[in-house]
Amino acid sequence: MKSTPMDAKLRERLLLARAVEDDRLMLADATLLAALDGSQALTPDERTVLQQSPLTIRRFRQLALARHAENAGLTADVTPSVRRSGTPAANEPLWSGSAGLLRAASSSAALEQLRTDDDCWTLDFLEQEDGWQLILKLAVAAPFAARLLREHTLLRVVDGGGAIVLQGRLDADGECECRWPFATAPAPHFQLYGASFAVEPVPT
Repeated sequence: MKSTPMDAKLRERLLLARAVEDDRLMLADATLLAALDGSQALTPDERTVLQQSPLTIRRFRQLALARHAENAGLTADVTPSVRRSGTPAANEPLWSGSAGLLRAASSSAALEQLRTDDDCWTLDFLEQEDGWQLILKLAVAAPFAARLLREHTLLRVVDGGGAIVLQGRLDADGECECRWPFATAPAPHFQLYGASFAVEPVPT
């Protein structure tokens, strides 16, 4: 049976969430960076090791975010406990928000994912027995990714009526999650408010 993007997302979430006894960084940063820049692909054995180690997968994603920031001429902090401060570089792009729409195909079925029009954000909806878990994810290639991660910006997702769907700060993997806060299921809820949503920084 062909796997769907949501199947892959669920597998990724389950893998990162599960505890692996004696898990540690199984691959060196140099090996992961070589795979990211295409100079040396991972061997089959290395791919297997990566897939079986949530800690190594997390490090791989952090390095991907940092590499994108470096390519954009920015500085990214991939250590969650350390935050850099200072004046943003002159070439850092400013971001004031990203908007998106509920697609027609999503309106007639259980909602699994929304994406902003600029492809910088995805919202995944994981259905559970007692509701939904909402996961906001920042794309590695977003031009403002490094700045948001470095500044630990407080973000929110709002529906077309302005109600807050999610509010929080991105973790080192560029994600933020919470429980779906409304009694109505996601798809009909967004339909009630113009089938639109936005991701935006919380005004200070």
